[in-house]
Amino acid sequence: MKTIAELEAKLAEPSKKLIEDLRQIEGDILVLGIGGKMGPSLARLAKNAIREGGLNKRVIGVSRFSNEEARRELEEAGVETISCDLLDDQALNRLPDVQNVIYMAGNKFGTTGKEYFTWAMNAYLPGRVAEKYKNSRIVVFSSGNVYPFSPTGSGGVNEGTAPEPLGEYAQSCLGRERVFEYFSHQNGTPMAIYRLNYAIDMRYGVLLELAKAVWEERPINLSMGHANIIWQGDANEMALRCLTQCSNPPSIINVTGPETMSIRFAAGEFAKRMGKEAIFTGVESDTALLNNAAKAHQLFGYPSVSLLQMIDWTADWVQADGYTWNKPTHFQERKGKF
Repeated sequence: MKTIAELEAKLAEPSKKLIEDLRQIEGDILVLGIGGKMGPSLARLAKNAIREGGLNKRVIGVSRFSNEEARRELEEAGVETISCDLLDDQALNRLPDVQNVIYMAGNKFGTTGKEYFTWAMNAYLPGRVAEKYKNSRIVVFSSGNVYPFSPTGSGGVNEGTAPEPLGEYAQSCLGRERVFEYFSHQNGTPMAIYRLNYAIDMRYGVLLELAKAVWEERPINLSMGHANIIWQGDANEMALRCLTQCSNPPSIINVTGPETMSIRFAAGEFAKRMGKEAIFTGVESDTALLNNAAKAHQLFGYPSVSLLQMIDWTADWVQADGYTWNKPTHFQERKGKF
């Protein structure tokens, strides 16, 4: 992949399993908070699956749409768009009733110093949305940050592990889950809680940060010495397929790749490909924020893009000075401050 167009096309390639799952789900698909990192590619993936499967479904994306070019690109791909401030109750209530909702709205970076806004987005708004869409299926994007750190040799925490969020961002994510869970019980709304970490494409993510550090010969802090990652196309596909797993009370599904990835290993792989030397500072801690996605892999199969393939693509992208977003993951954060 050499261009953004090629990258976007790869992210939006639907599998036959996705097409068949969407065939089983009645109704259109509404993506709330489509303007973030994953929303546009998820919507295009859904639209491609619908088109290739000959399905009669609409995909509707809702966002404030501060970026009009992104909105135009979505509409060119066949995604219907609605500009809306979801915190405006009147605007929210004017949105169309749709049977399937992918809830991606939320706030993370900039939480420190503006905690009130993060709590409004992540814990107040879910109640308003849950009331508005009480007769729909809802897939709720959440985060592996709700879990405690676990030993690096443990394989990560699974869905049976009790949440233990560190810091206000992670606490507000658990608040989002609990509010949706409350309304699921109250109204009988089928839901799936989608706990993700970390999705990547070549423009952002853990691998991009490591690749750029190696390429620019900057030291890499090893205090968070391990992480989980997944190709964004696979993460989006699993989110859409979670519509088949919505239940009351809500089902919980961890989503990430199968490996506990060593930061030292990944940086070393970039160094080999780039003819550089990986420079490290600090030492690996014996715990990390790790997510065990064995349940998702049993339901949906293993991700289609391997770790080494992601490393190959990212190394090529960085060496070619490919376009990137200034959206650091802060995966190294051990105190929950975002």
